[in-house]
Amino acid sequence: MKTKYMKRAIELAKKGRGYTNPNPLVGAVIVKNDEIIGEGYHEFYGGPHAEVNAFRNAIKDVGGATMYVTLEPCSHFGKTPPCANNIVNKGISKVLIGMRDPNPLVAGKGIEILKNEGIDVEVGILEEEVKKLNEIFVKYITKKRPFCILKTAMTLDGKIATVTGDSKWITNEESRKYVHNIRHHVSAIMVGIGTVLVDNPRLTTRIDEKNGLDPIRIIVDTKGKIPLNFKVLNIESDAKTIIATTKYMDEQKIKAIQEKGGDVIITPLKNDRVDIEDLMDQLYKMKIDSVLLEGGSTLNYSALEEGIVDKVVSFISPKIIGGQHAKTPVGGKGKEKIRDAFNLENVSLFRFHEDIMIEGYLRKEDE
Repeated sequence: MKTKYMKRAIELAKKGRGYTNPNPLVGAVIVKNDEIIGEGYHEFYGGPHAEVNAFRNAIKDVGGATMYVTLEPCSHFGKTPPCANNIVNKGISKVLIGMRDPNPLVAGKGIEILKNEGIDVEVGILEEEVKKLNEIFVKYITKKRPFCILKTAMTLDGKIATVTGDSKWITNEESRKYVHNIRHHVSAIMVGIGTVLVDNPRLTTRIDEKNGLDPIRIIVDTKGKIPLNFKVLNIESDAKTIIATTKYMDEQKIKAIQEKGGDVIITPLKNDRVDIEDLMDQLYKMKIDSVLLEGGSTLNYSALEEGIVDKVVSFISPKIIGGQHAKTPVGGKGKEKIRDAFNLENVSLFRFHEDIMIEGYLRKEDE
């Protein structure tokens, strides 16, 4: 029964994807006499927490009931009052928690409040599933960096475009729809200026749901080459466009971008390019908790080399196009020895009709 109700709490939490950033995804279920009498989830950033919504939606008296919640109830005053105190005041007798909150402002304090008030507390129910659910939040709050997902799409022979640069479409419609859902879930999407100059993309979210959110668009543009009439600087969207550049960008162009409503981030030079690590630090300070990297081969290699990538989502389509000079997903200098390759762990495989998607996490030796 424990896992049954926690699974329901996880499903509820998923409904908040894309709306709660940089806050965590949280679901709560209230059970009494083996019946769900209330449930809720954290619906949007700054809004009521999952526990509060579960109490509001309760159809019976919650006194003496058990609460299942994916994340440790908060113990501090933020945008909302402490949930731990609310649970005590409502007369809940037992709380089962998916995982402890990694946020230092909570970090066990919520559990301590509950226990001190005589509430039976159990922690670690479906913990691995809950950690995966909140992998973005965990990285953002503990490492003070955005969680970075590297997405690639290639043919069976490892090409992302033909020798002429044609790339529409490598993958099928179902695969592309999945990617747009990822765009909805993350705070930002990042590409290199090379990709922009070739494709002139909108970098928006196009899904069936009317309430799909556009990510913030980040263009890595060392020399300030972005044309002012390109789509990313001229589309109607609630999400802004950020140009990440260096001292090479002309001041007049910076002013013109800002007049169009765009932001400009200046980073130091590293290997005569935008310093990707410094950029990640600046994005964290802007409360951007996650980045979907859909860059070209050069930017992809730089991101891997700088160690900012946490997760890889790679689509493989059963097409063969050949071409000695056709680009591959990851370019750059490359590794000289197989032993130095970037390795993935916790790898999973998915099918989107004839396409295959491989998902895995970068193995980081220092963690």
